[in-house]
Amino acid sequence: MTAVQDDVASVGSAGPVAAGVLTEADLAAADASLAGTDELLATAYPGDSSARQPVHTVYVPGDRYLPSLPNEWAEVARAAVVSAGGFDAVCEVAGLAPALVAEVAPRVAAKLAAEPVEDLRLDFEDGYGDRGDEAEDRDVLAAAAHVVTAVRDGVAPPFVGIRFKCFEAPTRRRGLRTLDLFVAGLVSGLGADGLPDGLVLTLPKVTTVDQVDTMITVCEKLEVRHGLVPGRLRFEVQMETPQLVLAADGTVPVAQVLHRAAGRVSALHYGTYDYSASLQISAQHQSMEHPAADHAKQVMQVAVAGTGVNLSDGSTNVVPVGEPDDVRSAWALHARLVGRSLANGYYQGWDLHPAQLPTRFAATYAFYRSGFAAAAKRLHDYTHQVEGGVMDEPATARALARFVARGLACGAIDDAEVRRDAGLDVPALRELAFPARPAAVSAAPTAGATGPRPAAGTPSDTTSTTRTDQKPTDQQGASS
Repeated sequence: MTAVQDDVASVGSAGPVAAGVLTEADLAAADASLAGTDELLATAYPGDSSARQPVHTVYVPGDRYLPSLPNEWAEVARAAVVSAGGFDAVCEVAGLAPALVAEVAPRVAAKLAAEPVEDLRLDFEDGYGDRGDEAEDRDVLAAAAHVVTAVRDGVAPPFVGIRFKCFEAPTRRRGLRTLDLFVAGLVSGLGADGLPDGLVLTLPKVTTVDQVDTMITVCEKLEVRHGLVPGRLRFEVQMETPQLVLAADGTVPVAQVLHRAAGRVSALHYGTYDYSASLQISAQHQSMEHPAADHAKQVMQVAVAGTGVNLSDGSTNVVPVGEPDDVRSAWALHARLVGRSLANGYYQGWDLHPAQLPTRFAATYAFYRSGFAAAAKRLHDYTHQVEGGVMDEPATARALARFVARGLACGAIDDAEVRRDAGLDVPALRELAFPARPAAVSAAPTAGATGPRPAAGTPSDTTSTTRTDQKPTDQQGASS
C-alpha cells in the first residue's frame, strides 16, 4: 500500500469521522509547494495602484517649455471656448446632454483656471527632431533649468518630465546623453532629495526587452552617481512597435518588460501613429479606434492587470484650429475618442494642442458624472447591506469604488457628494477601492520563489492595511 492508502486505512478503522482529515503537515506541504506562486503574486502582481493618474499627457517640443506654459495653454483654450460661444457651447459640441452640460461646464472652466495641465512631457524625440548635438545639449539643459524654476515657484504641473530619443542604434547615444543631462540639471538645481514627486521619464519606440533592461541599468547608474535613493527613477514605456506585442519567438514582450523592470516601469503608453504605420495602415485610416489599435491596447491591458502599472491611450492628430466648422468637428472627434478610451478602461491620453483641453476635461467629467449616481447608490447599498436590484460581488464593489476615486482625483466629483450619495468618507472609499493584499502564509523558500521584487525606495501606492475584498458584515459600518 502507498503512504496515502495507509493514511486512509488508519482513518477508516477508527469509524466515521466528522472532521477533516488533512493534517498540519499536509497544509504546510501545500504552502511550500505554492511558495513560488505566493511570491509571484505578491511581487509581480501587487494590485492596482492607488496613486493619482493624470487624465492626460501634454506633449510640447522640449525647447519651447517655460514655467508659464500651462497658463499660456489655458489662455489659448479659453480663447477658443469664447470664440465658440462659451463653455456650455463647447460641452454641447462634445455631445453632452443639457442636464450634464450644466454640471460639467463650470467644472471645466474651473479646471482651466486651477490646473490646465496635469502631466507635461518635454519632447526631445519626434517633436524635437535632429538639430545636432550642440543645440540639443543646450536645449535640454535649459529645459531642466526651467523645470527647476517651476518646481521652486510652485507652478510645475503635478507630473512633468522628458521623452528622449529611442534606444535604436542611430539615436541611442543621443537619447542617453539627453537623459543624462536632464537628470543632472534637475539634481544640480534641486538636490538629490528635491526631485519632483511627479518626475516622469519616457522611453519611446521600445522593440525588445533588452532595451528596457538597458534603461534599468542606466537608471541605476544615474541613481548611484547622483546619490539618489535606489528606485527613485522610474519610466514609461511607449508601445509603438509590433515587436513589443508579438516577438519573433512567439512571446509577448510587452508583458515581460513590466516584470523585468522590477517596479521601474510606471506606465505603458500607446503610440497611435508609429504603431499604425508599422502595420502598413494607410495614413487616412490611422486612428486610436482602428481595430489594430484596439488589439494592441487590449494586449497591453491584459499585461498590466494587477501590476499597478498605468495605461495611456495615444493621441489624435486632428486638432481644433481653422474655420469654426473645422474646430467644432475636431472637438466632437476628440471628445468622442476620449469617452471611448475611458469606457474601454484607458483613463489617460495625449493632448497635442491647447484647444484640446476643453474637450479633454468636458468628456472626462461627463464620463464620471454620468456614472456617479448609479455607482454611488450601489456602493451605498453594498457597504450598508441594503437589498437592491443588483447583487454586487467584492470585485465589482472595488471597481465601483475605483471609478468614484478616479472621478474625485480629477475634479469631476466632490468629497461632499461621495459622503452624501455613497455614505462613505474618502478614506473608506479608498480602502474599498485599493485593498491591501493579505499577507501570504510563511513557508520555507523554494527554488520557484523567484518573482521580481519592487525596486528599493519605490514609494508604496497602497494606503490601506485592512483587507476589504469581502462583503461587509452587519458589524461593519460605511467608514469602518
